[in-house]
Amino acid sequence: MKWENNRQSDQIEDRRNSPGGGGRIPRIGGGRGIGIGTIAIALIAGWVFGINPLTILGALDGGGLQAPMEAPQAQTGAPSDDMGRFVAAVLGGTEDAWGAIFQAAGAQYQKPRLVLFRGATPTACGTGQSAMGPFYCPGDQKVYIDLSFYDTLRRQLGAPGDFAQAYVIAHEVGHHVQNLMGITDQMEKARGRASEREYNALSVRLELQADCFAGIWANHNHQQGQVIEPGDVEEALNAAAAIGDDALQRKSQGHVVPDSFTHGTSEQRQRWFHKGLETGDARACDTFKAASL
Repeated sequence: MKWENNRQSDQIEDRRNSPGGGGRIPRIGGGRGIGIGTIAIALIAGWVFGINPLTILGALDGGGLQAPMEAPQAQTGAPSDDMGRFVAAVLGGTEDAWGAIFQAAGAQYQKPRLVLFRGATPTACGTGQSAMGPFYCPGDQKVYIDLSFYDTLRRQLGAPGDFAQAYVIAHEVGHHVQNLMGITDQMEKARGRASEREYNALSVRLELQADCFAGIWANHNHQQGQVIEPGDVEEALNAAAAIGDDALQRKSQGHVVPDSFTHGTSEQRQRWFHKGLETGDARACDTFKAASL
């Protein structure tokens, strides 16, 4: 991926060197975090990290909140280290893509912040932990990522490559776009009306749409700067396959339970990313109206 000359976003909050990054802060509206593998990562966390998945899910859902804690001090702006610069360049690309798309629709894109942290950090959705994988918190409109996830993606999940890493960020920004579009609020309203099985099915559509939105980022950035190199698309598709619900469940528990899927199968995640990449059109990403996923 040719990212070195891309514009770097200044919407980076670097907490990696901040002490006391753990703890909790109160949840605010729309608090539940949305991640590239929110529940799927929790299932595999016991296998990769030796952590109880219920602990991870409880933290993400804000259960058992402790005393409020202020967010740690952080450096803002584009980082100077290579991985920090890479993340800032990918985030800058998402800003350019969605800024243009929103402008064409007569609206203004509100940029999210991206928080780099190590281990754990307070968020408006409860404590963010490395074992959750990257996630988006609609309560504070921030994407959170511990860059050690990329080691997990490469070593444990078999999805190496910088374009695979960029896909992860673009997917989380896709959740921010959903939040701006009001889709996240509709999901929260559905939570109280739907059964667990029905809500899981809605969650799959939400996540597949974020995959499609990640494909739109790739389409737009390649048109603007020819960033995609041979093998890049394959890296992203490989990453999408590695974090499919079926793949993660087979790895973590040895069998697949379709009714518990929340993110989609490997094949579905690949297909919807590719649809966004091919069309570059957000209207093609309406998974909620799709007859077949």
